[in-house]
Amino acid sequence: MKTQPNVRSQKEQEFYSPPPIRVGIVQFPGTNCDFDTWEAVRSVSGLEPSWLSYQTDSVREIDAVILPGGFSYGDYLRTGAMAAQTPVMKAIRKFAQEGHPVLGICNGFQILVETGLLPGALLINASRSFICEDSPVVSLTSRTPFTSIIPEGTRINLPIAHQEGRYYLPEDKLRNIEASGQVVFRYANNPNGSIHDIAGVSNPEGNVVGLMPHPERRIRHSSSPPDGLLFFESLLISLRNRMFQRTAPDLPLLK
Repeated sequence: MKTQPNVRSQKEQEFYSPPPIRVGIVQFPGTNCDFDTWEAVRSVSGLEPSWLSYQTDSVREIDAVILPGGFSYGDYLRTGAMAAQTPVMKAIRKFAQEGHPVLGICNGFQILVETGLLPGALLINASRSFICEDSPVVSLTSRTPFTSIIPEGTRINLPIAHQEGRYYLPEDKLRNIEASGQVVFRYANNPNGSIHDIAGVSNPEGNVVGLMPHPERRIRHSSSPPDGLLFFESLLISLRNRMFQRTAPDLPLLK
């Protein structure tokens, strides 16, 4: 007797053999942490990195975007100011407004602030000097795609390397982001004079995150506790859960 072929629906195929999560890594003139970020994304099975040029005016077939650290356009005018005017940032603004995950690391954080996707400003360090050292931070929320598996109150050790990383926001707006849970990380030992020890913030929706420390530099077990992997594993699990909710809403979420 002839049997019917086992033809799975697209939803079933996505559930049993989910496609990789495609992470776009933006390259500006002067970016220098792009390859570190590529390796960090590639180190998590299920994530697939790809390059995004600063000249592109659309973000297609990408599930998340990371703006890596460096010195885009030589930090002329203000850190991140020139990069914020590029075609790719116009596309990323729309991408973020649609609810997709966007992470800015160091210079990437500065660029997100300059574009208005994140609140505040990043000023020269209180010491007036470049700081390059390990700096422990404390996680305050797991509601973002990049902190979904990091419990509140977790202390993680990440390196910093910046001269203009002192976070500032006027007091009235500062109260608003504190009350709405937009402060994502605080420094345990404030190295740069950031107001309220703030090391990272999100937009009100939580899908856009910026931080000054470098998680992509803490991914290897051989050199240090790989605390930075938590960010990239969080992204994978967060987007997988989003997919499972679409294809199999009755299943429990991954943790």
